Amino acid sequence: MADSVVQKRSKLNVVLWIIQILLGLLFLWSGAVKLILPLEQLKGPGPEFPGWFLRAIGVAEVLGGLGLILPGLFRVKTGLTPLAAAGLVIIMIGATVIGLMSGPIAFAIIPFVCGLLAAFVAYARWQVAPLGANR
Repeated sequence: MADSVVQKRSKLNVVLWIIQILLGLLFLWSGAVKLILPLEQLKGPGPEFPGWFLRAIGVAEVLGGLGLILPGLFRVKTGLTPLAAAGLVIIMIGATVIGLMSGPIAFAIIPFVCGLLAAFVAYARWQVAPLGANR
């Protein structure tokens, strides 16, 4: 029975790492785009936001992406991973709302799914399979 629990936790850990890496790369890319591109190129179909706000979101996305990967990779401050995921959930809630306000529901689907995945990572790394538990 104990081996079954260990196997399930091990499989969950693999799934979580795959999600964390994919989300981390997505947010690193998305945040870097917001930090590198000229502000004129960041205008989308939705409401217009001030440049400082877009840059701040970019910084938050880059830090969140790093927070999903680096603590577990280096096994340092692993409690930051669920916090990073929770912060990204907040950003994705905002992105989903903006997507819904911008027109077709399709604009809201990707941030909604990313938010759900980040919420899953936050919960699972906090309660089910914390990174520090597998040492």
